[in-house]
Amino acid sequence: MLAVVLTVLPIAAGVIVLGDGERTTSPPITMPTPPSYSSTALADYDTTVVAVTRAPFCDLLPEEALAEALGGTTGPMTSYDNGERAEVAPGVDDVAHEYGCRAEGSGGTEARAWLFAPPVTRSRAGDLVALAAERAGCRTPARARPFGAPSVALVCPSGDRRWASYRGLFGDAWLACSVAAPTSLPEADLVDRAGRWCVAVAQAAATPAG
Repeated sequence: MLAVVLTVLPIAAGVIVLGDGERTTSPPITMPTPPSYSSTALADYDTTVVAVTRAPFCDLLPEEALAEALGGTTGPMTSYDNGERAEVAPGVDDVAHEYGCRAEGSGGTEARAWLFAPPVTRSRAGDLVALAAERAGCRTPARARPFGAPSVALVCPSGDRRWASYRGLFGDAWLACSVAAPTSLPEADLVDRAGRWCVAVAQAAATPAG
């Protein structure tokens, strides 16, 4: 009797699993859709508590942040490291003592970011703020937000374009970023676009937690 029972059990089990030849399959696993990129306005980001590492950071910038800064279409981003010869400012080619990158979009748009390689003291940062503010034709936009401490925000003319930039001290790291666009783009939109780009730059250059 025991032998009969043991023989019947596998057969019954086979019938339960196989039935009339149909197979029961588990529903496919649906992976959650990754959230789409959402930029952060500088007004909503407290840069005074951000720690920045003086190291290359451009590879960590989201492509979406660059596309937004340039108003849509983007070209290739070029980057440079400390000690390399590069265009460290529009029309200025020199050996860089910083980490930086730049990219151009359609219609004359351009985005830049750079981070000094040597440490910067608070006193030196104050001098850099004053020096930047002395540039001919530049002025501080209305309701400018801090970008580090101390920091400076500027809007500067450049032919048929305008530059909006933020520069500031994060610990001992001097970080700067800017966006250029044709003068047809309202200044308030340019300043907002630059602020969102600079938040992405600060996040890329920030020291990972832990």
